[in-house]
Amino acid sequence: LPQARAGIISTVEVLKVMEAFVNEPNYTVWSDLSCNLGILSTLLSHTDFHEDIQVFVRDVFSPIGERLGWDPKPGEGHLDALLRGLVLGKLGKAGHKATLEEARRRFKEHVEGKHVLSADLRSPVYVTVLKHGDSSTLDTMLKLHKQADMQEEKNRIERVLGAISQPELIQKVLTFALSEEVRPQDTVSVIGGVAGGSKQGRKAAWKFVRDNWEELYNRYQGGFLISRLIKV
Repeated sequence: LPQARAGIISTVEVLKVMEAFVNEPNYTVWSDLSCNLGILSTLLSHTDFHEDIQVFVRDVFSPIGERLGWDPKPGEGHLDALLRGLVLGKLGKAGHKATLEEARRRFKEHVEGKHVLSADLRSPVYVTVLKHGDSSTLDTMLKLHKQADMQEEKNRIERVLGAISQPELIQKVLTFALSEEVRPQDTVSVIGGVAGGSKQGRKAAWKFVRDNWEELYNRYQGGFLISRLIKV
């Protein structure tokens, strides 16, 4: 992808290379593919090709998603669990119908206490239902955040809140980022999640940072978080 961004080779050639890895079982390879497709999706979010990339993601990630399934198999290791979460999250965000339906079903059971999601599946399920959710979905997620006993779970939820796509809900997430519900050191993660979640999110996050710059600067001046915020 760096060569494509530099104009050395065409994006089409890069996508053809990515297709060649469709049967690859290695987590590191899929993580790299996911990262590069995420960059490409961001670059194309202002063009007519954004939906085409989502179709490409669904096509490339579907086979391995079907092979992995939702539940761990005997003999699987830690990397298999990581790969499952990565693939399901990618398919869910890209609007893969079967993945979205199953994520919504499992999320409902999790919220109702019928079947608690494993730690490995929470992020992909959360990001999927938020990406394709509404105000009710966001309210439920914020309720889960408030009820969470473990800071790890709070952080997990904070990182995915930016997946919500409606402008008014994006503003709600940004306001939440500066609230007392979020630790000061975690505010940047919430804003960063919004900035990376969608085209609307990037614009809203940039405006939010400008509008609240004095408070943010006073909070983080002299620390590494201010540079991280600027990078975001």
